[in-house]
Amino acid sequence: MNYFDDTIAAISTPVGQGGIGIVRISGAKSIEIADNIFKSKKQSKLSNAKQYSILYGHIIDPGNDNVIDEVLVSVMHSPNSYTKEDVVEINCHGGMIPVKRILEIILGQGARLAEPGEFTKRAFLNGRITLAQAEAVLDLINAKTDESLRVALEQLKGGLSERLSEIKNDLIGVCAFAEAYIDFPEDEIETKTNDQMIKQLTDIRQEIEHLSRTFQEARFFREGLSVAIVGRPNVGKSSLLNAMLKKDKAIVTEIPGTTRDMIEDYLNIKGLPIRIMDTAGIRNSHETVEKEGIRRSLDAIENADFIIAMFDGSEDMTEDDIELLEKIRDKNTVIAVNKSDLPQGIPVDIIQISGKQYLYISAKTGNGLEDLKSFIFNSNLRNWKEEREGIVVTNLRHKQALDRASSSLERAVGLLSDNQPLEIFSIELRDALDSIGGIIGTVTTEDILDKIFSDFCIGK
Repeated sequence: MNYFDDTIAAISTPVGQGGIGIVRISGAKSIEIADNIFKSKKQSKLSNAKQYSILYGHIIDPGNDNVIDEVLVSVMHSPNSYTKEDVVEINCHGGMIPVKRILEIILGQGARLAEPGEFTKRAFLNGRITLAQAEAVLDLINAKTDESLRVALEQLKGGLSERLSEIKNDLIGVCAFAEAYIDFPEDEIETKTNDQMIKQLTDIRQEIEHLSRTFQEARFFREGLSVAIVGRPNVGKSSLLNAMLKKDKAIVTEIPGTTRDMIEDYLNIKGLPIRIMDTAGIRNSHETVEKEGIRRSLDAIENADFIIAMFDGSEDMTEDDIELLEKIRDKNTVIAVNKSDLPQGIPVDIIQISGKQYLYISAKTGNGLEDLKSFIFNSNLRNWKEEREGIVVTNLRHKQALDRASSSLERAVGLLSDNQPLEIFSIELRDALDSIGGIIGTVTTEDILDKIFSDFCIGK
């Protein structure tokens, strides 16, 4: 049985002009509504169309019989559709007026405008996909590199959901076994059985922890690795951004303090999406606007995943340079000594004292930029080659749930080892089950669903 009784509709293609536009309808009355406004050349009815049929014809305004557009209409019958409901997709010309008029007519026939992500939400609530797979749909839409796309597709195929379902079933078995002893307290658990349960839960916890550890690197393919270029004014930060992006994104002048705010764009390094940021030059300043830019630069040092600390290799170290070395002391950083094409004046021993890796580059000539890109990739994805062959966790919500499950199992094993009451042991097992269920959607709340699907676009 479908979760919703009403029929929804939305434009599923981006706003603007294009070759085609798609208006999607889903629900019990979708075919009936489409039939009321669609006229085919052969007078064929959509209600008589076979599964996955595509019919050619026109959309007609039922109020005045005017032709709105020439269209192709595809029909998908429940339960063999994206939402497991009857679905109709109207492919029209991609101008803003045709798609908007068709949607208006559909809404006038009794459909409701879909909420953000509601088609995917129905797919989840009607049991076609798990909650983790539903979230992977958004990752697929937002993928910025081929590798990001591959990771999202793996999630969409259900590898993580399938493995977590197996873990959930294993935990249910242990929980049922323990609760059987609670119901029959006269039977004491044998030492051998007790040891077996401890080993099984320990093995499960180790696997959960392994999945959780994959998040640290795998999340970069979902969110992008944030990289901040920092340094004092006029060391070449904007030139480096432009050289890495291979376009003039930032204004470059010889005037110190030209960059007042963060400028960012995306870069693809070996399939890793990089959100690279050019920041305002860090120095002592009393000018109000520049001070705000410097504050944001300092925030970038604190919040970025990786820092490119840039220095002018053709000049001596300044006090601002020394202060920057102190600010990046505990950060994931590479030092980029710029202007390697000029005679060098920066003392290498001071850089070496910082303990950070350093590279000589020239933003002007491009020398050393490929080495810099490789360093960014390798220093942040040390284990990716091994992890990408298996199941990975890219979503922070999933990692947090896995960590809660691991903590519950750790407490459960401790209780069992100390021969504590099985009632308390059972509570910890159920908490672990709830945490796993929250990922795949067997245990969830409206608040979680609203937050997840609010990030989707209308029409998906």
